[in-house]
Amino acid sequence: MSKAYLSDMDGVLIRGSRTIPGAVEFVEKLKSVDAPFLVLTNNSRFTPRDHQARLQAIGLNIEAKNIFTSALATARFLDAQRPHGSAYVIGEAGLTTALHEIGYVLTEHSPDYVVLGETNSYSFEQLTTAIRLIEAGSRFIATNPDVVGPTEHGIVMACGAVAAMITAATGIHAYFVGKPNPLMMRSALRAIGAHSENAVMIGDRMDTDILSGLESGMQTILVLTGVTTADAVDRFPYKPSMILNSIADVIAMVEG
Repeated sequence: MSKAYLSDMDGVLIRGSRTIPGAVEFVEKLKSVDAPFLVLTNNSRFTPRDHQARLQAIGLNIEAKNIFTSALATARFLDAQRPHGSAYVIGEAGLTTALHEIGYVLTEHSPDYVVLGETNSYSFEQLTTAIRLIEAGSRFIATNPDVVGPTEHGIVMACGAVAAMITAATGIHAYFVGKPNPLMMRSALRAIGAHSENAVMIGDRMDTDILSGLESGMQTILVLTGVTTADAVDRFPYKPSMILNSIADVIAMVEG
């Protein structure tokens, strides 16, 4: 079986609106040896096709089928838990499309779940509705625990921070599907027919990418082009399989 590769997106392949040196060559190498791979992101705002277009615009040619988001992982989780259920959703097209595609009904009337994702327009009205529904018995799901997200203008409040507000109001904690939940890793591996013992997780964050890869039984590679610095690694009670400067250093390791 060919070795499979899971790679984080931001901080590994791209930084803002630019590709990280070696990213284009890494992706082309994976294609040339026909290695199964997925690019992972906790960003639930966009569909895989949206991400594909965004990456293509900066020179990174990755097909939509090779992009796996926390929205997709959340939809697959809900489909397994309660097929053809209903949800009140706070999020954007990436999340609503994923839920529609598994046959979920999006409603404010006694939904099975309140599902929280990423959006640039969290509103007081939406949060109030979510709180009331959760208090009435709807289960609370969130796509990812990230409390802030980067933008060109600085950090913004993200899904995890909004989930904390809802928890403070209801006393109910969200179940987070995205990284570092190994559920997302296992769902991604199943999507490409791979097994953890023959897979590699490449990321820039010890607390999400490396932790989820480790807990899923994969080999892990930390690259130093994103959040975690080399000096910070020793602060964690676990370590990656290896530490490399950037994705450019991974190219020579790719096996078909």
